[in-house]
Amino acid sequence: MASYVAVFFALRRGLWAADDGAAMVHRFNSLDNYIPYLLAVDAGLSQQRSLHEAHDEAIGVTLASTPSIEWRPTISESAVPGRETARVKIQSLEYELFFTLSTLGYTHSLLARAALHPLYVTSGAHLGAQERTTAIQNAAKHLLDAASVHDFLARRAEAHVTSPPCADIAATTTRALASLALAEATLLAVLKDDPYPAVVAQNRNKNDTEWMYKAPDIPKVRAHLFARLCLAAADHAAQASALAKATTKGTSKLNEGLIRYIEDLRMASRARACRFFGIDAELSGQTGTALGWLQCGLQELGHEPKEAKKGLSLSRMKKEWSDKREDKKVEKGSGWGADAGKLEETRVIEMLEEKWTKMNDTIMTQTVPSPASLLSGLPSGREIHSIKPYEAPKLSAQSLEAMRAPPDRIDDYGEDPLSSDDDEKAAKIPPPGAFPGTQDQYRSESTRSYY
Repeated sequence: MASYVAVFFALRRGLWAADDGAAMVHRFNSLDNYIPYLLAVDAGLSQQRSLHEAHDEAIGVTLASTPSIEWRPTISESAVPGRETARVKIQSLEYELFFTLSTLGYTHSLLARAALHPLYVTSGAHLGAQERTTAIQNAAKHLLDAASVHDFLARRAEAHVTSPPCADIAATTTRALASLALAEATLLAVLKDDPYPAVVAQNRNKNDTEWMYKAPDIPKVRAHLFARLCLAAADHAAQASALAKATTKGTSKLNEGLIRYIEDLRMASRARACRFFGIDAELSGQTGTALGWLQCGLQELGHEPKEAKKGLSLSRMKKEWSDKREDKKVEKGSGWGADAGKLEETRVIEMLEEKWTKMNDTIMTQTVPSPASLLSGLPSGREIHSIKPYEAPKLSAQSLEAMRAPPDRIDDYGEDPLSSDDDEKAAKIPPPGAFPGTQDQYRSESTRSYY
C-alpha cells in the first residue's frame, strides 16, 4: 500500500499524529502568512534587495536583542530510546528560517498523502478514472513543491560554514528530502496511467459490485517508458538513502524509520520497473521472459523464490496478517503506507504471476530465464520531472509600509477638559447643593444626567 510521501513525518509527535486534512490546510495557511515576514526580516539583516513586490530597494533591520527560539526535531533519532526528542535552542533567525521552511516542505508532503488516501480506501465507493487522475495530479504538485523547498534549503545550507544544531536541517538531510520528494513525484507520473494497483484495490473492496471488468491494457511503448521512469525514481531514492545515512553530527542522526522508508521506496521502485519490463515482454508474446521479470521484481522486494520454500512455513500466515493490518490502517487513515509501496507492489506482481503462469503452462510453455540474466541488462532511467527553483514569497508594499510606521500608542490626555468623554466627567462633578456622597441619587437612569 503505497503512500508515495514521507509518511514518517506524520507519525512523529513533533508534527501531526494523524492525517487531518483540515488541520494541515490550516497550518499551511499559517506558514504561508508567516514566511514572507520572516524572509523580509532575514533579508533586511543582510541588506538584501527585493524585499517586497512593488519596489527594489534595500531595507536595514537591526536586532534589539538576540533571539532565543526553540524547535523540536521531528526526524532526528532520540538520544534516549523511547523518550521524546529534546527541543533544540537556537539564537539565530537563519535557523528559524530553516526549521520553518522544513515544516512547509513536510506540510506539502502530508497534503500529497491526504490527496492519495481515497485511492486505497476499500470500504467506500471505487474512484472513477477522472477522480483518480485529479487526486494523483494534486499529490504530484505538492510533492514537487516540497522538493523545491528542500532544494532551496539544501543550497542555502551548503553555503554555511557553521554546523547545524541538529540533523533535521543539515545540508545532507535537506538534499536527501529533495531527492525523496522527486522520486515519489516520478512514481506518481507512472501511477496515473498504471491500471493494476486500481484493479487490486477494486478486488479487495467489499462494496464493489463490478465483478466483471476489462483487462488492463498498456501500450507496449508506454510500458517500456514506465519502466525507465521507475528506474529513475529508484536512482533518486538511492541517492536520498545514501545522503540520509551520511547525516550525522556527534550523537545526532536521522531516525532509522525514515532511513528504512527511503530504502523501501528504492526497492519498490525497482520492483515496479521489473513489472513493467515484464508487461512489455508479455505484450510481445514472450510469456516466459515476462515471468522472469516478475521473479526479478519479487527478488527486489526481498521475497524468496517459491522453489526455495520447503515444507510448512509461517510466511503465508505472516503475509496475510500484514495485509489485514495494513488495510485497517488505511481505513483508520493513520499510519498507512509506512512500507513505501512494497505491499501493494507485491500484490500486483503475485496477481500477474498467477495469471501468466497459468497461461504459460497451458499455451506458451516458454522457458523462464533467471533473474540474474535479466537484471544485468537493465537500461538507464529516464527523467520526467525537474526540481524548479523555490519562489520565496514577498511582502506587499502595503504590508511593508505598515511595518515602517511607528507603533500604536494609547492617547492619554489626563484631566483635559476638552475630552470627548463628557458623560464620565459630568458624573464626577456633584450637583449644586447636594449633600456629599449623595450625587448618584440626583441622576436620571435614562439620560444619565442630573435633574
